[in-house]
Amino acid sequence: MTTQPLEDQVAALRHGAGAFVLGRDIFSVRGDDAESYLQGQLSQDVVALGIGASADSLLLQPDGKLTALLRVTRVDAHGFVLDTDAGFGDSMVARLKKFLLRSKVEVERLPWRCLALRGAGVGPAAAGLVEPGVMALPFEWNGWSGIDLLGPKDVLLDPHSEGIIPCDRDAVEACRIVSGIPAMGSELTDKTIAAEAGLVDRSVSFTKGCYTGQELVARLEARGNNVPRRLVGVIGEANPDADSLAFGMTLHAGEAPDSPDSPDSPEVATDKVVGTVTSAAWSPELGAWVALAYLHRTVEAPGPVRVRSGDGLGGSHPARVALLPLVSLAGDP
Repeated sequence: MTTQPLEDQVAALRHGAGAFVLGRDIFSVRGDDAESYLQGQLSQDVVALGIGASADSLLLQPDGKLTALLRVTRVDAHGFVLDTDAGFGDSMVARLKKFLLRSKVEVERLPWRCLALRGAGVGPAAAGLVEPGVMALPFEWNGWSGIDLLGPKDVLLDPHSEGIIPCDRDAVEACRIVSGIPAMGSELTDKTIAAEAGLVDRSVSFTKGCYTGQELVARLEARGNNVPRRLVGVIGEANPDADSLAFGMTLHAGEAPDSPDSPDSPEVATDKVVGTVTSAAWSPELGAWVALAYLHRTVEAPGPVRVRSGDGLGGSHPARVALLPLVSLAGDP
């Protein structure tokens, strides 16, 4: 457990070298038919992956709804490693095996763990932690970068190297949210459409052959991905003790009726729910509460909203919705 202040942990994760154990379910997929089978099941172009290369991919149900957001890594000509958020590996494998039929493919859970290194200075740190049998996979999402080390628990070292700051869940969540990274179980469920969560560009190939669930993805892409709701960021109060944003809170469009700017404005708050908070944390980077939320397409982002508790009791709090990411790291070295 780290003793570093939250702001120092966040600074390490973004600009230095921070580390944390990332919960992942990790599986080996091997066999003569492994490549062709995964090519027909995953949204990513598996055939195009070179040995040691990895890519994010979607595993979809036949109706196009999400089963898992996963990472696929080619190990050799007939072997791959799939990893997804912890707790969702069993449903991922059950979905894969549903269409396996007589393919020569074996799927096996690996007793591995994932050590996540994040920040602009993780390169030298990662070099000191990579042991034989450990996979070092690059990570980048909306400018937040690092390296994931995947390997057996008895081989993968703890991050006690000089210059690495161990980080806890609050710091990691703050960075994840401002970076606009959806997670399984909160932003991503079995009812999620990939376009809603902004996953299409990084996880879908439109030049490969057919795969299960492709029809919905292709149809929405042809229509400009004009989905009923979309994942956005929310910026709340500048008070770390306020708890002004939390999972399940509802969003209501517009300013408060008693706002000095609202009497003649069309953006007056209503009781109609236009969105729901899926994750929230205090962000030292922005000095405010931040959240990820799904927002109805009729509401403009950026723009003002009111936030209420999910049970509808109590008053509301002012906030603003914004496009993701909430913090840009484009200028980082």
